[in-house]
Amino acid sequence: MKFAAIALTALGLAVAVAGSAAAARFTDVDYLRASRCKGIAAGLGADTTSLDALLKAERGSRIDTILRHGEEEANRAKRQAADANMKERLSAELASGCAVYTSAGGAGGKAVASQ
Repeated sequence: MKFAAIALTALGLAVAVAGSAAAARFTDVDYLRASRCKGIAAGLGADTTSLDALLKAERGSRIDTILRHGEEEANRAKRQAADANMKERLSAELASGCAVYTSAGGAGGKAVASQ
């Protein structure tokens, strides 16, 4: 009986660890969103150091198509930031939606230095 209780406890811990590891994964969508945030930050003249580090760290596990789309997304966002009519909206996006990629803890549990 004691063995069964220990086995169930160990199984429960293994499931909990596996669940948290899956939640910590930085997906391709996260990569594309972080690329957009980098383009916005660059276009608005903000510091991109933490986004550069995050994207560099995640680059190795991406296929070429995602890397290319990430570059396109960053370039598109940078062009949008040059439009005076878009600056306010993009500043708000950088402060809110992009905060997860630039703050400590980062998206997917990745530790990224604050801007």
